[in-house]
Amino acid sequence: MTTEIKHIVFDIGKVLIHYDPNLPFSRVIPDEEERQWFFANICTHDWNIEQDRGRSWEDAEALLIAEHPERAEQIRAFRKNWHEMVPHHYEDSVEIMEKLIAEGRDVTLLTNFASDTFRETQERFPFLTRTRGVTVSGDIKLIKPDVAIYDSHAKSFDLDPASTIFIDDSLPNVEGARAAGWKAIHFTGAEKLRADLATFGIEV
Repeated sequence: MTTEIKHIVFDIGKVLIHYDPNLPFSRVIPDEEERQWFFANICTHDWNIEQDRGRSWEDAEALLIAEHPERAEQIRAFRKNWHEMVPHHYEDSVEIMEKLIAEGRDVTLLTNFASDTFRETQERFPFLTRTRGVTVSGDIKLIKPDVAIYDSHAKSFDLDPASTIFIDDSLPNVEGARAAGWKAIHFTGAEKLRADLATFGIEV
């Protein structure tokens, strides 16, 4: 007999809202080859994730500008134009989340996000305030897929891991949730999410 799902936890970026650093940087660095080099060697994923872990943008920028002073303006453009990287939400995914909330389901959010940009995003997308709560990696200095962040979220919101299902677009983050004893869905689109939830007895 399968365990009944009592708690549903959503990731945010690329599940509920769109995220693409190329949107502002196609203007900052018009040449695509140079832009991709910049993301691969300067403002890298590994650099950006440390802001999600709690490092300040000031420290992050200073670190890179010390190494690449000639790129200072482009480095500062990352945070300066960050709002352009999250231009819209996914209506179909948000609709699923809001239906679950309306049905009385226990819905929370678990996200890798810098503290300041998350608050900015929450103001722009009010549906991010409608769940029972949220764990923001930048607030607690832990990031997915570290099992510790899932354990922290479960403890904060009194979740039973075996009765919890997590939805994330990142396969490593999905595997991290499973390692923490949660059920998990790899998000690739709203229609598949509906079908995946149905396999757990959740119809939306």
